Amino acid sequence: MNLKEISRAKLPTIWGEFIIIGFEEISTKNNHVALIYGIKRIYKKNIVLTRIHSECLTGDSLFSLRCDCGFQLKSSLIQISRENCGILIYHRQEGRNIGLLNKIKAYAYQDNGLDTVEANHKLGFAADERDYSICSDILKILGILKIKLLTNNPNKINILKKNGINVVDRIPLIVGYNSKNNQYLNTKANKMGHIFK
Repeated sequence: MNLKEISRAKLPTIWGEFIIIGFEEISTKNNHVALIYGIKRIYKKNIVLTRIHSECLTGDSLFSLRCDCGFQLKSSLIQISRENCGILIYHRQEGRNIGLLNKIKAYAYQDNGLDTVEANHKLGFAADERDYSICSDILKILGILKIKLLTNNPNKINILKKNGINVVDRIPLIVGYNSKNNQYLNTKANKMGHIFK
């Protein structure tokens, strides 16, 4: 396994206290984190509510309306805290793993009429460059093999299952629609197979 746990600590939030666990990819030194709510209860649950959230500086931290990322992050943390037990993996692969500066270049192409998939292709990337197998490894290190997943992306489910995680249910995460991200969300549905029902 190309991953190791580095450290863990308490992370108090407005939704309650999580445990934040830092992981490092051994070969690349890239890092990811998991937030666990109810760490004493998590191993008593047969099926753990889980969100795999891909890093989005513009949406998560800068409140961009171009995407639904920040809305999904907030909604996931609320749902996990209400469940009183769950995991959020913060998957540090910015801009579908093309990097922050390339994402800004893609935004510029979108400003000139391309959709998000076309912009990625224009930059020489696939529509989605992310590798969710790292998230499977995080769950395995944590001893979690059976989950219900907060997602609209069936590709996440397929890759997790392929890597030994039993996804027993998909919980839709449909939040944050606005006039600025309408084309973005339609492209995710029509070209990337995301489910918004």
